[in-house]
Amino acid sequence: MAKPILITGASSGIGYELARVCAAQHHDLVLIARREERLLELKAELEAAHGVLVWTYRGDLTDADTRQQFFDWTEFKGVTPYGLINNAGFGDLTSFVDSSWEKQNAMLQLNIVALTHLSRLYLPKMIAQGQGRILNVASTAAFLPGPYMAVYYASKAYVLSFTHAIAAELEGTGVTATALCPGPTQSEFQERAEVKDVKLFEGNLPTAADVALYAYNAMEKGQRTAVHGTTNKVLSLATRLLPRKNLAEVAKGLQKPA
Repeated sequence: MAKPILITGASSGIGYELARVCAAQHHDLVLIARREERLLELKAELEAAHGVLVWTYRGDLTDADTRQQFFDWTEFKGVTPYGLINNAGFGDLTSFVDSSWEKQNAMLQLNIVALTHLSRLYLPKMIAQGQGRILNVASTAAFLPGPYMAVYYASKAYVLSFTHAIAAELEGTGVTATALCPGPTQSEFQERAEVKDVKLFEGNLPTAADVALYAYNAMEKGQRTAVHGTTNKVLSLATRLLPRKNLAEVAKGLQKPA
């Protein structure tokens, strides 16, 4: 096997483009998402274009049993990933008190619990083989509070903190952990989160393909934090200087629902 990489949420957006980048770099792939038809189309494209092996699995990672079954399935297939890309996640634009608890809970399960659970399942074998890369998709949202997307922003802060912690633990093992922090990006995220008409998502946004190529290179270098784009890098540093109350007010102005 050619250094297989496992990607969650691979049926669209950054996850989809990461699959294309990884295949172009001659990695075999294990792809999981809820939309099987999209996965099968991507499998056919990548195997034909790059001669790699692609396994697909339809599953909802908000469910703990599904995560365990998926791990057991990869064990049965004899696939120990070189790379684990925890990309699956979503947001929701609404005031917290008006939000659907079912949706907020699903967000927590996917953005935080699934990412943590899969990392715990796969890391021991990655360490045992003496090499590996984990890429956890966080966001520039990780650096500040986010009114009207409170749970989403908090979940990405967890991803950033968790990634830095395990990266420190992994020193000397041959396995690294990287937190990818993209800003607003052209993808299906906006449609699912219902943020298309807010100020934060106006203007010329980078494409998911741009972010994916940057993310792959950062992962391979073993960077602990990878903030995409010069403006986002400056803004992420600026968040260290302002009080969190002020940061929350800035975010509130940028994404208050119409």
